Amino acid sequence: MATTTNSRTENPALIRDSGKPGRDCPLCPRLAAFRNEWRKREPGWFNAPVASFGARDAPLLIAGLAPGLQGANRTGRPFTGDYAGDLLYGTLIEFGFARGVFAARPDDSLEMVDARITNAVRCVPPENKPTPQEISTCRGFLIATVGEMKSLRAIVALGRVAHDTVVTALGGRKSAAPFKHGGRHPIGDVTLFDSYHCSRYNTNTGVLTPQMFRAVFADVRRYFDDSQAITSAALRSGGKTG
Repeated sequence: MATTTNSRTENPALIRDSGKPGRDCPLCPRLAAFRNEWRKREPGWFNAPVASFGARDAPLLIAGLAPGLQGANRTGRPFTGDYAGDLLYGTLIEFGFARGVFAARPDDSLEMVDARITNAVRCVPPENKPTPQEISTCRGFLIATVGEMKSLRAIVALGRVAHDTVVTALGGRKSAAPFKHGGRHPIGDVTLFDSYHCSRYNTNTGVLTPQMFRAVFADVRRYFDDSQAITSAALRSGGKTG
């Protein structure tokens, strides 16, 4: 079982194949300028590319859009410090993909369990809207993150932007895997699950309800439980299940 409580920008160098942008990653000039502006305005904030949260050997990866200005950009941990994290981490705890107490700060007792969280874009974008070029540029880090997860079996994409960049990162075709809340798409050795993003805007407008969000992770939990049952049955029968 893979658990972790660590989350930080670990690699000081700009090494794309590490899956971790350096603290001063210059690849997206607009995002770098916005990051530097907020370092001046709020020097006590994290204000850097936000690293993935969770163990590399986790079988589940959750992909969001980008750090929130006063959320992960402030705290340094994905989905920590804003409403989206309340819904996400509460749901993960409910379905056994996290444990401990989520207190919306990186030094709480929260641990990921067999799951990891990342973002399509690692730096906070102005108005929470990365450009297509920024999404494409940052995809190299997503590809590296997926590549280092040797036990990866499923990805949950939060929103259409995350869905599209995950499909591309996996070498899939968007036409063969259209985004749909509650959708499930096998792409190579990985199964992609889709959800609307758990943002306050989506929940306030009724686009996403907590019940709809929980239903996605209930499906993910069934997927893992069913796979485990098949594996156990195969072991008991000496590898024969039919």
